[in-house]
Amino acid sequence: MNEIWNEVWKALVLIIFGMLVLRLAGRKSISQMTIPTTIAMISIGTIIVEPIADHHILITMTAAAVFIAVLIAVEWLQLHWSLFERLVKGPAVIVIKDGRVQEQNLKKLCLTLEALEMNLREQGISRLSDVKTATIEPNGMLGYELQDAAKPVTLIQVEALLAKYMSSPAASDNMAAQSEPDPQKQDGNLFDQL
Repeated sequence: MNEIWNEVWKALVLIIFGMLVLRLAGRKSISQMTIPTTIAMISIGTIIVEPIADHHILITMTAAAVFIAVLIAVEWLQLHWSLFERLVKGPAVIVIKDGRVQEQNLKKLCLTLEALEMNLREQGISRLSDVKTATIEPNGMLGYELQDAAKPVTLIQVEALLAKYMSSPAASDNMAAQSEPDPQKQDGNLFDQL
């Protein structure tokens, strides 16, 4: 019975220690994890389970703390030294240029056309020709720029257009005439015909 309580105590200590250590490491979703982050997290998970079988809780906690210290050091170096960041993360890779898929880059990334299309659909892009440039970022996410004709209109653009047409007297008269309904014309609204 005493051994069971001893194992429960170890498990609780390791869980609390693991939560505290991971809290120090920072909050990132799995899709945002870099290679060093992923390796450190997998290693910590493996190490935390070890003492329940091996009965070496202090060594385990020390090893997990070392992994987190290395992870924090790597992230600090990435923030302060751009060359180190490029070495660790790697560059973004162009997968679409001027609406054309860069198949050689897809092969380098081991990414299928279907997976690329799925990423585009998740972003609300339905045609490859609408994409000026698309990249796979170092964190695995899709970055893209749309062709000018496919970009959504912004509020600033709408306001500028309205100001342009509302400022001239001829345009104001023309818009007023267009806004008045013509009883001779039907607008094609199906609900009006009910």
